[in-house]
This record gives sequence, C-alpha cells and structure tokens, in this order.
Amino acid sequence: MLNTAIKAAREAGEIITRHASQIDQLNIQQKGINDFVSEVDKMAEDKIIYLLKKAYPAHSILGEESGKHNIENSDFEWIIDPLDGTTNFLYGLPHYGVSIALRHKGRLVIGVVYDPAKDEMFSASRGGGARLGNRRIRVSGRPSMHNALLTTGFPYKPEQDVPLFLKTVEALIPDTAGLRRPGAASLDLAYVAAGRFDGFWEFTLNSWDIAAGILIVEEAGGLVGDLTGGNSHMETGNILAASPKVFKEMAKRLYPILKDQNF
Repeated sequence: MLNTAIKAAREAGEIITRHASQIDQLNIQQKGINDFVSEVDKMAEDKIIYLLKKAYPAHSILGEESGKHNIENSDFEWIIDPLDGTTNFLYGLPHYGVSIALRHKGRLVIGVVYDPAKDEMFSASRGGGARLGNRRIRVSGRPSMHNALLTTGFPYKPEQDVPLFLKTVEALIPDTAGLRRPGAASLDLAYVAAGRFDGFWEFTLNSWDIAAGILIVEEAGGLVGDLTGGNSHMETGNILAASPKVFKEMAKRLYPILKDQNF
C-alpha cells in the first residue's frame, strides 16, 4: 500500500511539474475567497484516484476536489490532497506538495507527502518509521523553545480570527530562532518530521491537508495534537506538531490563550 501511494504521488507530481511552466494557460477557478483550484489539481487527483481504485477497488476515497467516493463496509479510506499549496503553484513559487494518506478503521496507517519541485518524497507507515527517499528521518532533538525554528500558516479567509492568531504568534515567538510561513501545510509537517522545523501550528485546516503529515511526524518521533495538546486535530483542523519537548512548551504557551475559545 505504501508503494502504491508513493507511485500515485510521483505520477501526480509529474502532471504538476509538466504544467508548472504553463500557468498562464491554465483554467483556474475560485472555490471561495482566496481559495483557488486549477485544472492541474483536478488532473492530479484524477490520476491518484485512478491508480488507487485500480489497486484497491474496495477502498473508500476522500479527495479535496472530488469529495467522497464511499465503498459500503470498507474499513479503508484514502485521503488525498493532489496539490497542497495551489496558490504557491499559481504564483510560480516552487513549494507545493502531493499528500496521500490511508486510514484503516479510523487510524492513520500510511502517509506520503511528495514535493515535485524538489523531488523529495516523504513517507511513513504505521510502526515502520518515517523516510525522506530511502533515508530514515527524525524530528529535531531540541530540548526547549530556545532557538527553535517554527512554521505556521497565516489566516487568509474572512471567517478566520486574525487577532486570535496574532496572539498565538506573540506567545510563541519569544526566545525562538524565528517564524516561517512557506504556504503548504503538508510540507510544513514533513519538514518537522525531517528536523528542518522544530514546531508547527495552524488553525482550521482540512483533513486532506494534514493526514499524511501527521503520520510522518509521529513515525519520526514527534508529537501531534490540537492546539492545547489534545486529540481533536483531525476533526477541527487546529493542529500542533513538534519534537516532543518543543511540543509540550508550545502547548503550554498556547493554553492560556485558547482555553476559552473552544479549541
């Protein structure tokens, strides 16, 4: 199953790369305010779904663009984001990823995040560790927030609470090495797993943005939870991921801000 996911991610990545130099010719639609989808998103997702259905016709699928493809009584569900970081892609910024995860009876068991611009394949299977290509990866061993490098995603939709987000920035920034906002949550999580970032947090993400990255971080020895350290992150999309000691300190700093905010 992991090999199938890797193959599907790579083939979707080839579609994305093939069109990266032809962005001005693409059909682009607006799903919502500051929320875009291109024909490349749809072509990549169609390719992934075709390959998964061919290999596992009895599995259900949840795709960002095409929605649910439910198979009755299936214990398996693939969760797909064919192009995470569409805005980066459309602006010619080479930082976007293909995210494919598999859930068995509600538990994540396979996670793949592929960066076609850099040809980096992050992967994990439950109990099998996390890899970048053929190399095992681990989260950073940073003992505290001191000099930690953090990453996040800024709110960009009208319904999101910008003042609340800025309070979290104010709480987390002190004593760190700084903050980055690359623009693709799946890669943020993969970079935490690889030790490139020490911690990540973001509000109201979708399950397809984070499912694969969650497993990759966990299999790399990191912790993942909601913004106060609980376990509602897959349902709410409010997520915190970091190396263990950084995770605990981030959750401790965020708790006073979020404890009365239904997070």
